[in-house]
Amino acid sequence: MRRFGLIGFPLSHSFSKNYFTTKFGKEGINNAQYDLFPIENIAQLPELIRTTPGLEGLNVTIPYKEAAISYLDELDKTASDVGAVNTICIQLKDNRPYLKGYNTDVFGFRQSIKPFLESHHERALILGSGGASKAVAHVLKEIGVAVYFVTRKKTPGIPNMFEYAELNEHIIRHFPLIINTTPLGMYPNVDQAPDIPYQLLTDKHFLYDLIYNPEVTRFMAEGKKRGTPSINGLSMLQQQAEMAWKIWNKER
Repeated sequence: MRRFGLIGFPLSHSFSKNYFTTKFGKEGINNAQYDLFPIENIAQLPELIRTTPGLEGLNVTIPYKEAAISYLDELDKTASDVGAVNTICIQLKDNRPYLKGYNTDVFGFRQSIKPFLESHHERALILGSGGASKAVAHVLKEIGVAVYFVTRKKTPGIPNMFEYAELNEHIIRHFPLIINTTPLGMYPNVDQAPDIPYQLLTDKHFLYDLIYNPEVTRFMAEGKKRGTPSINGLSMLQQQAEMAWKIWNKER
């Protein structure tokens, strides 16, 4: 049996198990299964691999997209450029597991946002600074969108960063693309939302929430009140999952 799975903690919000289980059933893939591996510390990764026979691939979610890198033998170029991984391919080399990391979030985000970008979306605020934010920033920079991160507290020496408390009318007006990469608003904490001045949003802004559950987050709903279009992260998740599946099969 070919085995795949998701590491992260917690995994109550997981999209991946249902997606791949459904995919395997629809496509008649009878020799594969996908499981959740909620490890409380990334240091448990080597033991997980050692004790899970047939494990060929893992997806990586919060909070390990950056921390997992130190446990890998190799990174593909995109993952190296981004500084975060969300997909691991596991092969046997010299009778030991050989782990190569990829970032399929880049592909998923690029494919999902392309239909919504307009000429005035020249600058973007990325809410959060974790592994997912790095993939988002990588894509936006590639397509020529200027990027600033928004965090609770600035990191000394890192440019292009605002604190939430600094967001004012001038900044919001000049950054029409706003992307939430934080878990704020994810089920079951659906009443939460990033602390931005929603009253300053207009129909020229566009909100993208990487969260997919609930389908309409409070972040998105606050925009809708002001006529601001938005999408959630479901398409990105689907696209990145399909790319992960291609990688696991290509590397066999």
